[in-house]
Order: sequence, then structure tokens, then C-alpha cells
Amino acid sequence: MNAAGQLYIVAAPSGAGKTSLVKALLASLDGVEVSVSHTTRSPRPGETHGVHYHFVTLDVFRSLVGEGRFLEHAEVFGNCYGTSRDTVAARLAAGVDVILEIDWQGARQVRSIFTDALGVFIVPPSLAELRRRLTGRGQDAAEVIEQRMDEARAELSHWQEFDYVVVNDDFAQALDALRAVFVANRQRREVQARRHSELFTRLVG
Repeated sequence: MNAAGQLYIVAAPSGAGKTSLVKALLASLDGVEVSVSHTTRSPRPGETHGVHYHFVTLDVFRSLVGEGRFLEHAEVFGNCYGTSRDTVAARLAAGVDVILEIDWQGARQVRSIFTDALGVFIVPPSLAELRRRLTGRGQDAAEVIEQRMDEARAELSHWQEFDYVVVNDDFAQALDALRAVFVANRQRREVQARRHSELFTRLVG
């Protein structure tokens, strides 16, 4: 019998390496997937509709909000993002561990509905390193980087609201730490009892 999947919230300030860590986690661990969010922003080079995001107009997004179709939604840097309530529930019921890559505000919204969701916060080793990473992308103007640094400081102030904290200084070590969270939680007694109910019946009657 398959146990219901676990819902994870993975948050981080921009530039902390969250996307890279989650991508590497998916490549190294089965039964985990990232929820594909809806957004009103335009696709970036290399992004595909339905794979990286569901790209929608502002009018469509507002309609989905009005219909209560989002588990959480927020405006970030002038663009709207939202997580499909039905899709997440269906994947969890199928036994898949689902990751939501959202900010602390979205985490609060989700946890008001899924109270057993686990939060993982990714942090940089320093603000200086965070600035170096943001600058190294070569994608944003100086004023945008300053805005992202301000947002990062605000985001970092909410680290205590999460269950696990991973410091992304050395990428390989950070990935090991993130993977350990997922592997360990799959060994919890209540999860194993659901997943291996027939085995325990045979073992102890």
C-alpha cells in the first residue's frame, strides 16, 4: 500500500541556490516532484509552458484566484505566482512527495491548509556571497540587484518559521543535507506503517 506523499515547502532568498539544489535533488531521488506554478510573468529563454511554469495572463490569473483554485498565491517583483490546489492534492494522494518553491508568505498560506507540510529554508553563507551570486548571473541591472538584496534580507528574517535550514556554502554538502531531510522523513514510523502494512502484519501478526 502506498503512503500519501509528503508536502514540502522549499524557500530561499533569490540567489541562495534553491532552484539548483531542488533540480539536483530530483535527479538523485525518486518519487519527488516540483509543483508547476502559474505565473503572469513572461517566459525566460529556455523556459517551456507547462514544464517550468504555466504562463497565463493577468486576467486568467485573477479568475483562478476568484474561483479559489490556488493553494497560495502572491505578487513577487511585480509578477503574480500561484500554486494549484487540486494538482497538489492529487499528486500527494498518488504517493508522490511534492515540493512547493515559494516564499515565506506562501508558506504561511499553505500551512494554514496543509498543517503537516514541512518547511526547508535555504540560506547563503553570507550576504556578500549572495551579492556575488546575484551579480555573477549577469541578468540584472545594478538597481535590480539592490532590490533583490533588500528582498533577501526581508526573506531571511523569517528563517525561524521553517522546520529545516540548509546553508548552501558547498553545493555538494548542501545537496546531501537537503536529500537527508527527504530520506529521513520517509522512514518515520507512521509513513512506514502505511507503506508496509502487509509486511508488519506478516512480521508481528
